[in-house]
Amino acid sequence: MRKTMGRGAVLAGLGVHLPPGVVTNDMLAEALDTSDEWIRTRTGIRQRHIADPGVGTGDLAVEAGRRALASAGLSTVDAVLLATTTPDQSCPATAPQVADRLGLRGCPAYDVSAACSGFLYLLTTGAALISSGLFETVLLIGADTFSTTLDPTDRTTRALIGDGAGAVVLRAGREGEDGALLGFDLGSDGSQVDLLVVPPRGHFQMRGKQVFTNAVIRMTESVERVLSGLGWSVESVNHLVPHQANARILAAVADQLGLDPARTITNIGDVGNTVAASIPLALAHGVREERLRPGDRVVLTGFGAGLTWGAIALTWPGISITA
Repeated sequence: MRKTMGRGAVLAGLGVHLPPGVVTNDMLAEALDTSDEWIRTRTGIRQRHIADPGVGTGDLAVEAGRRALASAGLSTVDAVLLATTTPDQSCPATAPQVADRLGLRGCPAYDVSAACSGFLYLLTTGAALISSGLFETVLLIGADTFSTTLDPTDRTTRALIGDGAGAVVLRAGREGEDGALLGFDLGSDGSQVDLLVVPPRGHFQMRGKQVFTNAVIRMTESVERVLSGLGWSVESVNHLVPHQANARILAAVADQLGLDPARTITNIGDVGNTVAASIPLALAHGVREERLRPGDRVVLTGFGAGLTWGAIALTWPGISITA
């Protein structure tokens, strides 16, 4: 766990984008041996957004990035980082193309691959780049078209996954101001890579029971380490914003932490598991619902393939988002 001191990174803008195509549970039931009730009772998901053929991760990332820049009132930044497990091609990275399309040609841009924990890895990296004095502003985008990795006959994975993108702008600021990122915890365990994997020339595979157990343990412990490092009690946390993996997992994490479930911000019912885009999409949901207010103590946490996990604490700033 690291705590920033003095100069820090402050959340200054937020933007999200979902592809317009919606696939409801009833629509899945027409093609697979499943039902709306089966999906909702096991995952909490009612629908998910799926990108049309020909729409790539970069397309979604550009829209989210543009909206985050507008939210921050900026036209340029010092660097662009993209978290994704589904880049537009294996080489080159997608981030430089996204930066170019945003009119940010010339700034450093690179991809980060940490699956559903990717956005937390981005925030930690972006905060370090700013706290070190290397950059003043960074644009961080989590985007995935993970639906392209799915077996079309697998009702479990198709029910879980949606596509989308979310972005934030970080700027240099003071540790004590609203929006400051305060505590960080990241981890990985490559010995369990087979729990969540997309094999070469294959479809996404998941060992559900083991994933559930590991996700609850890793996210709970990561949040506890961040809270301990900051001297925050669970009761003092206004909102937990977890990666939207599965409604049962989110409920179990809140229970293990001893946190009132009403303090967990979730939008999984409308968007499903959007991988690296999950946390910023949930944050935007919290803003729209007027639940996230300036000065609120907020803890983000996630778990994904790798295995990877993490948690970050911040105080919420006064920011607006565009439709």
